[in-house]
Formats: sequence, structure tokens, C-alpha cells
Amino acid sequence: MAIKVLELHHVGLGVTNAQADQMRDFYCNVLSLEQDPGRWKIPGIHGYFINLPNGTQVHILGSDGPSPYAKGPGQDPVQNHLAVAVESISDVEAVLLKHNLQYFTLENVASPELKQIFVRDPAGNTVEIHQKNARRPGVVKGGESAPDPVSAA
Repeated sequence: MAIKVLELHHVGLGVTNAQADQMRDFYCNVLSLEQDPGRWKIPGIHGYFINLPNGTQVHILGSDGPSPYAKGPGQDPVQNHLAVAVESISDVEAVLLKHNLQYFTLENVASPELKQIFVRDPAGNTVEIHQKNARRPGVVKGGESAPDPVSAA
């Protein structure tokens, strides 16, 4: 069994609440990137999603101190991380267990049926992994928002 990574979904930047607005201004006003107006409402997290032209995003995640979703020291999903979307989240768990890798999970935080797995690479960087069809609709190349499958139905 192998993990099938489908895309780099986002890079998450954990900052203080005060820095979150400054970060948005930098990415939007200096780098001329568009803010995603459809950012999920994540209770307790002040922040913004910034669209990149290739459909990837920068997630600015504001929290003063450990976030409400922290599971313990070093287990805070609001810390700096990169996120990949995969074909099967159950395959990810099976592979991580097979390799005896420690990880933590969050479920239904920002979207129904979203399960996020957080694992550290050998250098200690946090990697978020989630199933592609269980998260935001995303953006299409060129920076335009993709239609929301729920409201389009």
C-alpha cells in the first residue's frame, strides 16, 4: 500500500493575531495576490487564505499562544506546516502505522467530514495530510475561485 499524494494544497504560516493582518497586507498589497473570500470560519483562529496562481494557497493562521486545537506540546495544527491532499486518508494512516510514525489527527474542524493527519518529517517539519475530496473546493489555475460543490448542487 502506498500513499498517493495528489497536490500541494497549502503552506500554513502560524503567526500571532496581530501579525495576521500584517501578513494579509503583505501578500495582497506587496505581492499582489488575491485573498480567498471563501475562507472557512475556523473557531478561535484569526486568519486569511491567500490564493496563488497555480491553485495552491498560503494559509495565514493567527493565534496568540497555543491554538484551541493543540493536542499538546509540538502538536498544534496552527504552527508552520505544509499540507498535501491525498487520494485516501485511510491509506495514509495504515502507512504511518506500518512505519511506526507518531502523528495526531483533527476531525471536522473546518469542514464536515474533513480528517487531517499531522506528522513530522525527519527534520521536524510538520506536514498536514488530508483527503482531497473532503476539503475546500480550492481555486482553479489563474487564481479564480472554483465553484463550491455544495452551493452549486
